[in-house]
Amino acid sequence: MSHTYPAPVQGQSHAPVAPNEIAVGVVIGRTSEYFDFFVYGIASVLIFPQLFFPFTGQLQGMLYAFMLFALAFVARPFGTALFMWIQRQWGRSIKLTAALFLLGTATAGIAFLPGYEKLGGYAIALLALFRVMQGIAFGGSWDGLPSLLALNAPKESRSWYAMIGQLGAPIGFVIASALFLYLYNSLSAADFLGWGWRYPFFVAFAINVVALFARLRLVLGEEYTEAMEESELEPIRTTEMVRKEGYNIFIGSFAALASYALFHVVTIFPLSWIAFQGSQTTAEVLTVQILGGFVGIMATIGSGWIAARIGKRTTVGALAAMIGIFSLLTPLLMGGSPAMQDTFILLGFALLGVSYGQASGTVTANFAPRFRYTGAALTSDFAWLFGAAFAPLVALGLSAKFGLLSVTVYLLSGVICTLLALAINQSLEDQGEES
Repeated sequence: MSHTYPAPVQGQSHAPVAPNEIAVGVVIGRTSEYFDFFVYGIASVLIFPQLFFPFTGQLQGMLYAFMLFALAFVARPFGTALFMWIQRQWGRSIKLTAALFLLGTATAGIAFLPGYEKLGGYAIALLALFRVMQGIAFGGSWDGLPSLLALNAPKESRSWYAMIGQLGAPIGFVIASALFLYLYNSLSAADFLGWGWRYPFFVAFAINVVALFARLRLVLGEEYTEAMEESELEPIRTTEMVRKEGYNIFIGSFAALASYALFHVVTIFPLSWIAFQGSQTTAEVLTVQILGGFVGIMATIGSGWIAARIGKRTTVGALAAMIGIFSLLTPLLMGGSPAMQDTFILLGFALLGVSYGQASGTVTANFAPRFRYTGAALTSDFAWLFGAAFAPLVALGLSAKFGLLSVTVYLLSGVICTLLALAINQSLEDQGEES
């Protein structure tokens, strides 16, 4: 397929940055972040309850672990604000290097952290600290490449390029799950709990180092620097963003909430619920989830094709409705046989791939150009916070106490928020056109 790339703007001294080049940086950056992200999530089910919360039962241990899991999402907007300030003071390279150094430090810290039996409550406190550090670093690692990609992509192909960065989620999930599955199958239970689980965190640290240099090579190039400046992608103060674009941040955060709510219900919750119920082995669940990850990759790619034909917001709205229907099947599927549980995982990944593939920047076009860089970052932060941060905790906790219908209610709440946000956004756009 041939594309006509945007013509250079007046006074532009460099060649236009090809969207394919930006896409490479986006995929590298997002895959490394999501791998780190899922390593922690899987460990919250398989390792942390026994290692850091041995004084309580399996269910309560997982719930405690999920409380710490959520801390990163609470800290993320603060990380965005902090590192936007760092960028204004010292530039993009210092910001990105510092953020990924902080992420690497936190990840390595978790890898070396002794358990409760050696440090007592200090082990839990340090795990919480490292998780907060990860959240701050995730917020600071925003490099603006997705925003630059959206502005440089050919208009007729923007939905296709929008899904590129989202591919990092299923790819990172597949790699993280496969690594845990390999270690789980290769080691004794004692070795896996003693030291084997630490290996994925070491790998995450190494991947972050490689990703840092790959991303710096892209974002510090002269063409990229000038393109960012010419696109007015600026690190705006958070207070100014909230004052001038707060409603767009709010609408944008809720416009894709159905997808973000489904995210952890499909990726993390099944592993915890099945571990609690004992209906399948850990190896069986991880195997199915890896297959689900590949389904998610194909569905994410397909989202670009679908959105190019029916529109991005129509895709997001239609998938929200389908997620609502899917949520009604949750008690039947997750409460059924292993085959039915596997169906929930695979079908969930298919829906997640298409919906999440177009969830990024659903209403980013509402932002004035100079606000898009910071606006896209904050919108993503709050979407994660409102939709995904507490999903494993809420889904497992309420399901264990009140039944799997609780997951249905949780997903439906996200669906309602998405449909309302899209309707409000459309109404505001119609009023703007009339005026």
